[in-house]
Amino acid sequence: MTPPPPQPQPPGPDPAADSAADPCPGPGPLVVLFGATAGALGPDLGSDETDLILLVWQTVEPRRRQVGTLHKSLVRAEAAALSPQCCEASGLSADSLARAEPLDKVLQQFSQLVSAEVALLSGGPYMLCTDGQQLLRQVLHPEASRKNLVLPDTFFSFYDLRREFHNQHPSICPTKDLTVATMAQDLGLETDATEDDFGVWEVKTMVAIILHLLEGPDGQLFSKPEVVKQKYETGPCSKADMVDSETVIRARGLPWQSSDQDVARFFKGLNIARGGVALCLNAQGRRNGEALVRFVDSEQRDLALQRHKHHMGVRYIEVYKATGEEFVKIAGGTSLEVVRFLSREDQVILRLRGLPFSAGPADVLAFLGPECPVTGGADGLLFVRHPDGRPTGDAFALFACEELAQAALRRHKGMLGKRYIELFRSTAAEVQQVLNRYASSPLLPTLTAPLLPIPFPLVAGTGRDCVRLRGLPYTATIEDILSFLGEIAADIRPHGVHMVLNQQGRPSGDAFIQMTSAERALAAAQRCHKKVMKERYVEVVPCSTEEMSRVLMGATLGRSGMSPPPCKLPCLSPPTYATFQATPALIPTETAALYPSSALLPATRVPATPTPVAYYPGPATQLYMNYTAYYPSPPVSPTTVGYLTTPPATLASAPTSVLSQPGALIRMQGIPYTAGMKDLLSVFQAYQLAPDDYTSLMPVGDPPRTVLQAPKEWVCL
Repeated sequence: MTPPPPQPQPPGPDPAADSAADPCPGPGPLVVLFGATAGALGPDLGSDETDLILLVWQTVEPRRRQVGTLHKSLVRAEAAALSPQCCEASGLSADSLARAEPLDKVLQQFSQLVSAEVALLSGGPYMLCTDGQQLLRQVLHPEASRKNLVLPDTFFSFYDLRREFHNQHPSICPTKDLTVATMAQDLGLETDATEDDFGVWEVKTMVAIILHLLEGPDGQLFSKPEVVKQKYETGPCSKADMVDSETVIRARGLPWQSSDQDVARFFKGLNIARGGVALCLNAQGRRNGEALVRFVDSEQRDLALQRHKHHMGVRYIEVYKATGEEFVKIAGGTSLEVVRFLSREDQVILRLRGLPFSAGPADVLAFLGPECPVTGGADGLLFVRHPDGRPTGDAFALFACEELAQAALRRHKGMLGKRYIELFRSTAAEVQQVLNRYASSPLLPTLTAPLLPIPFPLVAGTGRDCVRLRGLPYTATIEDILSFLGEIAADIRPHGVHMVLNQQGRPSGDAFIQMTSAERALAAAQRCHKKVMKERYVEVVPCSTEEMSRVLMGATLGRSGMSPPPCKLPCLSPPTYATFQATPALIPTETAALYPSSALLPATRVPATPTPVAYYPGPATQLYMNYTAYYPSPPVSPTTVGYLTTPPATLASAPTSVLSQPGALIRMQGIPYTAGMKDLLSVFQAYQLAPDDYTSLMPVGDPPRTVLQAPKEWVCL
């Protein structure tokens, strides 16, 4: 029930005259405000996303020490169910709330009553005063946002009575532990213990505390109000910025189409730092439903954590703690071009994807049209490029207001030339992430040697003298590839077919073929591209020997260029051993002529100066590497040479009769303990190096084992 408006009081002293006579006039009128929801009360107020059901307020004129009429108003809640805690504390029922006014009507009535009462007491603007920050930040602002209500400006600044009390009595207890009862008790105030009307006792006691604090000598009371930001401010973030981890949270479960403004609206009532919303992207450059949010202080962050599993539309959002390093990694950048682009404030950012590579600023401006002009014309466009300057087909555009951005979004999937263009809302953090991703992904990155050295030499060619076969059936063999190429197979270099295996050692559907010249590679691509092999069409595209070598070393070659193999864990290089020169292999003269001299071992076995070289593990051991990229298959030809030198410890443990045999030793490292002789021989089946008996397979330097154990390393002859 709402009491009638206050009756006019007898004319008193002129407020202006009082202000002129008083050297410290103090704060203006204060409106003490108390509220409750249908759910949790106290420090958890607003944490359960329930609606407001009660408002109680009273006006105080600090300079005259006058108090207005106390008002109490019920608010109709959309969810009529009340929590047991609320029913017990308030004594309200669902029936009484069903007869109450909705929130917008109650707020309108509140503004009218307070304005009339303040005009009678002293005039001028007034400020709200609450017990803590939950009522405004966690209840009123979020609920008004959900119901699309516009709050009056008076609800965007207020005084926190707990903080004002702590400023004058800092030694009593922390601000978060204060309550109305403890503050009154510490001040020695007598309260009406017989008052059982819910909310009335709290407001009366708060008024008494305010009047008592104003009697003190501290003139700084009620001078610095709390401020609620009305609008989220965008801005850039630098990699050099230091971000306090106590101010960052991670929001998970966001709708894919949500923008930074949607995230800011979810945290309505809390102050987000400028440029403090960073939407995260996945490996494909698309949003993954997560965002890092940075607040102005730790108190705002703690309130944000209470919104765990609150709803954005029909989705609930999980809120967790995060670190400042995570925020800088996502939102930070180093490009001066991006900083200049994002330096314009209050701009709406849109992302354009799928632009023709030949499109320039004039083409994009013409595509958007004069009805949605870009801020600054061509200066308001930022094109994303590869490190070598090639365009990626992505660009960002700035618009001065939401209306212009909405007009531009209507051009979504419009045609520019022969391509349709996608338009999305974007953020400053997304601009940084996209630019950082392309800047940190060189076209042909240099892998740190000796990461994955090739165990056999590749004959270097000039130009794009190789072809890549993509989309092969997993059952395809070398014979199938030769049959697929037809007469073009005659132009393949000796041992020039290289199958590519995946992480599990299985066919990946890719293969590389070295042709005799770039012209023959182009002819193979033109003749066989999208030709069918076993009910699958196979893409045949030219590539260079260098690109083929990179892929065989673990990189990935996509339509956007080359990228290094990603590592889920810190990866160590293969172990190193001292180099020994070996005896020559008995290779036919016509076979040896196919290979450069560097592929053959020297003629004498003389201990050389130990030089660290990487030992290349056999194909079977690739299962134990940390990479998730492709790995080279064994050489195609059974006569392929390029033996690796053997570690000295292996030579020392080998019998003299074995070392006197012509040939070279090969050490296999990382063999499963369950592997037997047949498993090892099957690895060398294509090499025709299997001996007639098992005497040439020798375990290396292991302690004695039981019958059920097999050696980890073997030496094959």
